[in-house]
Amino acid sequence: IWEHYYGQYQPANFGIGGDRTQHVLWRMANGELDNIHPKVVVLMIGTNNTGSNTAAEIAAADRKIVSELRHKLPESKILILGIFPRGPRWARNGNPDPWEEKMAIIRAVNEDLARLDDGQHVRYLNITRTFLGNDGEIPDIIMPDQLHPNAAGYQLWADAMHPLLTEMMVSANTN
Repeated sequence: IWEHYYGQYQPANFGIGGDRTQHVLWRMANGELDNIHPKVVVLMIGTNNTGSNTAAEIAAADRKIVSELRHKLPESKILILGIFPRGPRWARNGNPDPWEEKMAIIRAVNEDLARLDDGQHVRYLNITRTFLGNDGEIPDIIMPDQLHPNAAGYQLWADAMHPLLTEMMVSANTN
């Protein structure tokens, strides 16, 4: 899926499992963006912060990340993805994950992130509905653990993101 949709762009994947907003900010401050010149940066970060941070704190960190990206990579366009939905699951400690509380935080963060879309340099895309069945639940067939997409989930993600990413890449090539 990665190669099919993105291989032509020679992408770099900076995603790290378990990453939190503060980790991204630290890496950005310590050289991760040095000497790279991407046409488009796709950003989705914050779900791992929902257990210990408020929506306001997560949104502020995401805004800081976008600000730093604009400062360090002024030629790059930024595609911010809304934080993906979560469903009922068991936490690592064996207790039920407070997913409903986390979803309330995610909805609030996504609402804040949508305001960053300026239609030109920064675009926002929320594909939450893509991951939900007709009953409003996340089907196990796309997110068996109710958090991480599997191959079918990645396909849905790629299909949903492809039109806007393609538009942004074409626009980046003409600027």
